[in-house]
Amino acid sequence: MLLCFLFFFTGIAQKIELKGRVMDRSTNEPLTSALIKVKEVSLATLSDEDGNYSILFERGGVYVISVSYVGFGEVSRRVDLRRGQTADFFLDSNTQLDEVLVTATAPDERVKGLNMGVEKLSAAEIKRMPALMGEVDVLKAIQLLPGVQAASEGGSGFSVRGGSPDQNLILIDNTTVYNASHLMGFFSIFNNDVLSGLDLYKGDMPLKYGGRLSSLLDVRTKSDHPERMKVVGGIGLISSRLTLEGPIGEKTSWLLGGRRSYADLFLKLSSDEALRKSSIYFYDINAKFTHRFSNRDIVDVNSYYGKDKFGAEPGDFQYGNGAASISWRHVYSDIFSSKVSFNISNYDYGLQSKLEGAKFTWESSITDYMLRADMTHSINKILNLTYGLSSVLHRFLPGFAKMDTSLGTDAAIIKYEVEGSNAFEHSVYLSNEQMFSERLSVKYGVRLSAFQNVGKATVYHYDENYRVTDSLAYKPGEIYNTYVAAEPRIGFVWQLSENSSLKGNYLHNVQFMQLANNSASGSPLDVWFPASPNIKPQVLDMFSAGYFRNLADNMYETSVELYYKKQGNVIDFAEHANLMLNKKLEGEVRTGKGKAYGAEFMIRKNKGRLTGFVNYTLSRSERTIPGVNKGKTYLSPYDKTHNFNIVTNYELSKKCSFSVIWVYATGNPTTYPSGRFEIDGEYFPIYSGRNEYRYPDYHRMDLSFTYIPRPDSKKRWRGEWNFSLYNAYGKKNPWMITYSQNEDTGIPYAEMMYLFGVIPSVTYNFKF
Repeated sequence: MLLCFLFFFTGIAQKIELKGRVMDRSTNEPLTSALIKVKEVSLATLSDEDGNYSILFERGGVYVISVSYVGFGEVSRRVDLRRGQTADFFLDSNTQLDEVLVTATAPDERVKGLNMGVEKLSAAEIKRMPALMGEVDVLKAIQLLPGVQAASEGGSGFSVRGGSPDQNLILIDNTTVYNASHLMGFFSIFNNDVLSGLDLYKGDMPLKYGGRLSSLLDVRTKSDHPERMKVVGGIGLISSRLTLEGPIGEKTSWLLGGRRSYADLFLKLSSDEALRKSSIYFYDINAKFTHRFSNRDIVDVNSYYGKDKFGAEPGDFQYGNGAASISWRHVYSDIFSSKVSFNISNYDYGLQSKLEGAKFTWESSITDYMLRADMTHSINKILNLTYGLSSVLHRFLPGFAKMDTSLGTDAAIIKYEVEGSNAFEHSVYLSNEQMFSERLSVKYGVRLSAFQNVGKATVYHYDENYRVTDSLAYKPGEIYNTYVAAEPRIGFVWQLSENSSLKGNYLHNVQFMQLANNSASGSPLDVWFPASPNIKPQVLDMFSAGYFRNLADNMYETSVELYYKKQGNVIDFAEHANLMLNKKLEGEVRTGKGKAYGAEFMIRKNKGRLTGFVNYTLSRSERTIPGVNKGKTYLSPYDKTHNFNIVTNYELSKKCSFSVIWVYATGNPTTYPSGRFEIDGEYFPIYSGRNEYRYPDYHRMDLSFTYIPRPDSKKRWRGEWNFSLYNAYGKKNPWMITYSQNEDTGIPYAEMMYLFGVIPSVTYNFKF
């Protein structure tokens, strides 16, 4: 029926198509969301993530096509359009424009685009932000955007509009990343030198993606075809990086990038023998291979591997990610193209220790195998379709522990294993973007998802007090539980004028997997577990609306966005829950409902020597879960009433630029002891209700100065120095507050732990 429907409209719509790509002339890298306009008629479009665009004309003729992109000079070309043809546009970087710290999209895309709650950052924009210990970081950059909160001080975990970190879908080249942190969360796994940019969807994610409630972070590596070999790198205080890319003939390109920290090398200089034998470091490698068989066929092979290791007497701990994908993009005709890909993702960690003649080992992992196909079918103004399907096999290994006592006098091997499980997750989707008039455009569609638990498995049954009453064993390969869900999404943009618009959006999301981690500060000891007969999938309904207005020829962008989120089957855990190596983890889970709502205000300056943005978020996030906090409504761990960010960049000259960031946020909710009682001379705390108190408010200032010795040099080697000051005025922001009592008097007291004082850093970046 769908094919008949498509062919029918294809037959009645005999259009003339102009298509092509928009690219950076200096790098041949595609420019995403470049604005393509036809001056003679009211036609305009934006290039996709690969720089491709397509415009359908009612009739032939001579037209002037104009292409623009922030930071690049505008290009216009006269096209004699009598039949379908291809026109590629190469844009030159405009050195007179300052770099934009927020987004690198078409100048009026936020006003005219259908997407809402979407933020874009390029690698160049992220590079200009102040660095922590010499490393600019993708995840810390997005924490400065409206509606995005840092989960903890210095960490890479983030919360979007009151959601938990596991409600964010993080992709690198369309492959899922389950833990995006290095060094316990202080840095992310993303090497800025290999990236072309990122898109953050704060709920309004494209229909081809699902499985998470709050957001999609889509990170892309470079996909350009350089004319010659290039080398980019940097030397920092704790890590260095090097990226190489180049061509193989006219149709093939490659990229290889790597990073390594060297804090462990400094430990070798210590006078303490134990420290000299210790190790603490991370490394990661990105590799990409692209081959263009023809103008219609492109194959990409992407891979990532990273590892963190912490070693000391008497043991060591390590964790890491692996991701790989192969994709084939094929253009069938002027109006129909497809992309087929196979992806593999893995996250694992392991702990080893030796104590008194025994060796202890603990391992855990999650692995995904995904096959997906996505189609784009642009028929006319009424039918601009995207549709496709995907299937994923999830393999969960919650925990395996082994103790080997063969090193001692009594030889024995003791094993303890939390039984692993498997699950299938399937989806099919169809969406359409439709222009009803020059003022009104609408996008709508539905995603149908299915989640299946697969044996071998043992499923426990619980009574109303979460005590085990029975269990059932299922054979390998046996499907013993299935959830099916429809996820509709709809949005619109109403053009009030050339420079202003109203937007609205509704979506229904479903999440079948969640994270067992009762630490808001983040931890690599992540245990992902699926929906099951005992745990229903989490669901979300979100309504959002916004007003967008650009001023002074798109020099200033302003916006106000309102949202309301209603959650069902939201996950939390019982008091003093045991989450690690627990065979009956589902008995610790409590589910209920939640809600979050707020307003996001943004003003941004895109042109001139001084650029940057100011944003303010007013929000609330609550949960009501039977069995938690006596069934009373309480604040989510990620509730922050006020969040205020200022990011500015000032170009002193071609050689020097200066950046300032100031952040203010309400303190995280927490639970404090509110009293104590005594038994036989020993005192025990009495705690307040869940999250009734807050940490002190958080604020800090970061400074950055960039110096380019020879900005106009014609030599291939180009270098620059970046000097950063993190937490410039030394605010002691709390990372953790613990409670103890005086052993003599029994009087309780609190101790605050903070991570960072003033942290200076210097990095030398180079390319040739």
